[in-house]
Parts: sequence; structure tokens; C-alpha cells
Amino acid sequence: MAKAKYVLALDQGTTGTHVSILDTRLQVVGRSYKELPQHFPKPSWVEHDLIDIWNTSEWCIARALKDAGLTGRDIAVVGITNQRETTGLWDRETSEPLARAIVWQDRRTADICQKLKAQGVEPRVREVTGLVLDPYFSGTKLTWLFQHLKGAKKRAERGDVCFGTIDSWLVHKLTGGVAHVTDVSNASRTLLMDLRTLNWDDELCSLLGVPRACLPEIRGNAEVYGTTRGMRSLPDGILVAGMAGDQQAALFGQACFEPGESKCTYGTGAFLLMNTGTQPVRSTAGLLTTVAWQLGNTTHYALEGSSFIAGAAVQWLRDGLKVIKKAPDVEALAASVKDSGDVVFVPALAGLGAPHWRPEARGLFAGIDRSTTVAHLARATLEGVALQIHDLAEAMRRDSGRDIPVFKADGGAAANNLLMQYQADLLGVPVVRPRNLETTALGAAFLGGLGAGVWTSPDAIRRAWKADRTFKPKMKPEVRARHLEKWKQAVSRA
Repeated sequence: MAKAKYVLALDQGTTGTHVSILDTRLQVVGRSYKELPQHFPKPSWVEHDLIDIWNTSEWCIARALKDAGLTGRDIAVVGITNQRETTGLWDRETSEPLARAIVWQDRRTADICQKLKAQGVEPRVREVTGLVLDPYFSGTKLTWLFQHLKGAKKRAERGDVCFGTIDSWLVHKLTGGVAHVTDVSNASRTLLMDLRTLNWDDELCSLLGVPRACLPEIRGNAEVYGTTRGMRSLPDGILVAGMAGDQQAALFGQACFEPGESKCTYGTGAFLLMNTGTQPVRSTAGLLTTVAWQLGNTTHYALEGSSFIAGAAVQWLRDGLKVIKKAPDVEALAASVKDSGDVVFVPALAGLGAPHWRPEARGLFAGIDRSTTVAHLARATLEGVALQIHDLAEAMRRDSGRDIPVFKADGGAAANNLLMQYQADLLGVPVVRPRNLETTALGAAFLGGLGAGVWTSPDAIRRAWKADRTFKPKMKPEVRARHLEKWKQAVSRA
């Protein structure tokens, strides 16, 4: 370990896998990315192949090492961050997946959620988990899998099958099938974990038909979970230590360590999180109460607002409507018109998340007439993403009793200047973009380094955080009010 001085952050996201290699000053020295195949077998179904996830991870690790001019023996520790809620099952002995993983965007369990609501159990679910009954979360995905995979539930009851979110799958594969663990941030997104005890809840497992024997051990966010074994891209014996769900990792990477500090990540979806300290804050405004992280014996909680579609809306413009060739082209197209021409877009391409929680909602362009061009549609798409975040920020103010004086933004879509300026205009507060937009990977790297003893406190990450650009609000209040009223009307029709 004295010779190995680099930290590898494995960031497995919805649309692809990133690997970043950082030195002890938290400077990126090598990186790689590979897109992940998406499967849409039916309307509103979204699946990933666990084998694809692992193969892209191995490929990205090897490519990042090459980019950095390093070998695997230069790596002190692997830290992990991942798309949350995505649900997989695999054979404990062979590591063979039982089926494709059901992705967090998948809406196939809407009927299961509706039946559970009709039984009157949602208040209990919300009290224990901080979540709502929605297809977004892992629990009802597991219910569906056990109902549809022949023999899977009996095998799970015998302990022959492992359930895991993507963090669990990656640790399992990194350690050569030895470890079956998750961390508190990912476990808090399953509908199965008690927020206060940080343990699986027997009542909820029974309610959702999930055998306890298939569940991973819940661990903290900066611990050693095992060592690498049997990999193509890394030698045996490297520590696997530190992991968190992508949004919690980004909150950590944005140095939001104090109660009231918050960030918004603009990725496939958009996610606004606020650190609420060591006590969970129960939402009355449609937000989620979740675990931020656990370091040692101290647990921090967060309020979260989740919008399912953000960067994915731009991907839809590219792949579905074919109006742009590359995702970054959307900014120039949108900027070619002075406004959206009164077109409003509701990005409900996978239902509406917080604070509305309407899985049946569908995407909507409102206000189209013969003067509407593809540029207006592109601009309305970007504005629709920002309008969703405005709703989340307002709900967060109500729940927390705190204003958000500075809005920290990260994620790939935060590179879009037009989007960031419009976000500042809607919120009426400065939007600050960091120099390093890969705050998710930064959080994973730092948690891994904490777990392995590379760093001893979070102070280094606060020192490493630097602002790139601040977007100050320019929109007049009366114009903002008109935009918000049109948005409200459009959402009611989605």
C-alpha cells in the first residue's frame, strides 16, 4: 500500500460506466467511459444485462489505467458509486444472473404499487423507509421478479440466490464472488430498510414477498468490503473500500457536509439532495427521506427530490426525434431562438417523480403552433428540466424550513450554460458549477480512500472543491411568474 498511491473510482451509471483514477490530491490522472446497452422489451420497461455492466466495468478499468500510464499495482483502493434502485438477481455459487436487471426507470410494477396502496400500507412504508410506494424503488421490482421467475423464490429462501442493487453486483464481481454486501445509501432505496435501525425490516420483507436469505449485508460507506480476485483488469489483493449510491456520492463530492448544504446532479435524471444532519427529516411536500452516508458510527440523512428525466430528454431528442446528432448540440440549437415560443415541455417520459409522484403521467409538449420549430422544442426541453428542479427546490424549502442560498450543480448536463442560466433565473439564486463535474466519481474515490486509510477526514475534499462558474439570476419576477404558471398548467395535463 505504501507504493500504491492512486484511487480508482468505478462509477456505474444508467447510460454507461465511467472510471476515474485520482491521486492523493484528488486530481484525475486517467479516465474512461463506455456506453451501456439499453433494453426496452415493452413500453415503460427498461432493463440492463448484469454481464454487460461487469464487462463495461472491466473494460473501463483497463482503459483508464492505460490513459493514466499506470498498472493495476499502482492502485491502492477501488471505490464504487452506482445507479441506484436497479435490481438484479444472481446465483450465489456461479454468479450467473437469473434475468436482466430491472432499471430504476422501469414502470412495470405500477399495478403492484397500486394494490399495496389500496391495502392501506403506504403510511407504514413511508414511516419506516422514508420512501413512497412507487415503481422507482427496488422492493416492488423484487416482488415482480419472484412472481415471474420460475423457482427463483424457493431458491432465494434456501440462500442460493443473491439480490443486489448495482453496488452489490460490482463488489460481488470485484471480489471474485466472495462478498455479498450493500451500503446504507443504496439499501435505503429498496423499500426494505428501516431508516433508523439501518437494518432490513422483516415486516416489509414479508409484505413484498422478499426472502431475507437473499439480501446482502448492510455496511457503512467507508469500510473495507473485500479485495479484488480473479479480474482481468486488476491484480488480486487490491482493497475494495467505500461505496455509495450515485446521488449520495455526488453530495459527498460536492462537500455538502453540513446540515442545509445541498446539490443537484443533472444526469440521466435530475436529483436534488440536502444534507439534514444526523436526524431524518420527514417530508410533507412529496420529497423522500433517505440516508446520505454513514461514516463510523455517525449517520447523516438527506431530503431528496428525484426527477426521472433530465439528460435522458436530450437523448430522446437525439435518438427518438432525431433533431440533433450529438447530445451537446442541443445547446446551440436551443440558443438559436430567443425563447421557447410559448412551448412548454413536461419531461414525464417515465412518469413524474417528486413532488408529484404520478407514474401514469406521460410527456407533453404544450403550446405548439405553426410557428414552432425544432429549436423551440429543444429550448422547451431544456427549460422543462429546469422547471422540474424548481418544483423540487420549493418542496425542499417547505420541508426543511431552510432557503437554498447557493445552488450547487453537477453532472453532465450541468455543462450546458443555457440550462444553468435558466435554472438560476427560475430559482432566483446563484447556480454554482464546480470545476470538476464528475463529483459522483470524486465522492466514490474519497469514500474509498477514507475506507482504506488514504485520507483520515473529509477536510481534503472540501479543500479540493473549486468553483468553475457562477450563474446569477437575470429574469424579472413577473416573467418568472408567467413561466411557472404555464408550467403548472402543462403538468396538470401530462
